[in-house]
Amino acid sequence: MSDYGKPLEKGQVLVVCAPSGTGKSTLVKMLRAEFPQVGFSISCTTRKPREGEVDGRDYYFLSKKEFIARRDRGEFAEWAQVHDNFYGTPRKPVEDMLMKGTDVLFDIDFQGAVQLQETMPEGLFVFLMPPSYEDLSNRLRSRGSDDEEVIERRLKNARLEMAAAAKFEYWIVNDDLDRAYGELRSVYLAGKTRRCSRPGLLENILSTWD
Repeated sequence: MSDYGKPLEKGQVLVVCAPSGTGKSTLVKMLRAEFPQVGFSISCTTRKPREGEVDGRDYYFLSKKEFIARRDRGEFAEWAQVHDNFYGTPRKPVEDMLMKGTDVLFDIDFQGAVQLQETMPEGLFVFLMPPSYEDLSNRLRSRGSDDEEVIERRLKNARLEMAAAAKFEYWIVNDDLDRAYGELRSVYLAGKTRRCSRPGLLENILSTWD
């Protein structure tokens, strides 16, 4: 501990958004592996679990009826409908983590990210991009998890999502995984030095003049 005492710190919100297939999940896992203290916002969804996904770890899997009921009670910090399914972030766990000084990572759709810009404007908003349409198309097809109709719909939606990139403060192109991660890491670390992330720092240091 420094001689001026531990500064009061506030948890920061890091929002990472990207078109499906851009590599967002991989980058998020890399950041969480290096900084395990970062809290992760686990979303609720009405889609079916994919192979290896665990309820309460990857998502909270809900029926559409239950999701809508929670939404109508105002339990989500943000929510969106994506590819015929609903996604939403429970509000209370996020608020609890931030109050304790824990940073919170959001891995969400751009619709939800835009909502969070209204409710949590001090957050760090990162948009991850593919280097080209061809690259994204190849990635989606190489996964082998979707049929052609779904892939074409994802590519169409990606065009709309790319148009929303102007709403984000930080842009990262994932054409090289190590470089993209380095940029995401830099955004996160720089955010921790912002004035809004250290509300008690200046007051604590000035108190040593008394």
